[in-house]
Amino acid sequence: AAKTNDQESCVDYIGPDGAGHYVKMVHNGIEYSDMQLISETYFLLKNMLLMSNEELANTFDNWNEGELNSYLISITKEIFKKKDSSGKYLIDLILDYADNKGTGKWTSKSALDLDEPLSLITESVFFRYLSALKEQRVYASKVLSGPEINKLSFNKKDFIEKIRKALYLGKIISYAQGFSQLKAASEKYKWNLSYGKIAKIFRAGCIIRAKFLQKITDAYAEKNDIVNLLLTPYFKNVANEYQNALRSVVSYAVIYGMPIPTFSAAIAYYDSYRTA
Repeated sequence: AAKTNDQESCVDYIGPDGAGHYVKMVHNGIEYSDMQLISETYFLLKNMLLMSNEELANTFDNWNEGELNSYLISITKEIFKKKDSSGKYLIDLILDYADNKGTGKWTSKSALDLDEPLSLITESVFFRYLSALKEQRVYASKVLSGPEINKLSFNKKDFIEKIRKALYLGKIISYAQGFSQLKAASEKYKWNLSYGKIAKIFRAGCIIRAKFLQKITDAYAEKNDIVNLLLTPYFKNVANEYQNALRSVVSYAVIYGMPIPTFSAAIAYYDSYRTA
């Protein structure tokens, strides 16, 4: 099995029936939203802040040293640097069209059956479908108008930090939704899942491995029947501190006419969830 830095094996018994398959499916759903949030982050930095690929690589490199430390952030910074045989940046040549293998769709279908508001993962699935409408999008770009952009004034360094905070909070909200779904499935199918163990085995050998999974493990070590990670001390504090950054990023993107479905879904869920 894959091992963490302290040589702990990332393997465990999940539960009876299809429990292991189900947890893997939700892992892949979370992976969809992780990648979509990162894509939207790239889109904003590239098109709103007009950052070069080198600047993007350096920014992601810095982010990977802190809260956002994860496999996906570390490989994304390498993607920004990659050039083809003619010396052109590969990312600028890749078609903006994403396929899917079904696990995100299955996770969303299950969420509907369980009455779980799995908005970030579902938006990620929908956005893949939308990306596939390439010919329609090219035509629509010629006939549908967006906002007239008057130069919006913001401090570039400050706004990059707001995007970083928005990305971290977006990830937290996505994982909160995913683990809430695992709880609903566990109760329905009587699997008796151990969510701390699940977060623990996600720390190495899988796509969503990230530093903050330890925070999830710690939260469940204190209490296994958490209803929502956003209500635990660490995640509640981050959410309260970072929600204005997420709000600001979404507002600017809407004014600019830039599609950010998962960021938008994150703040919509946050505000809905905290409304009495």
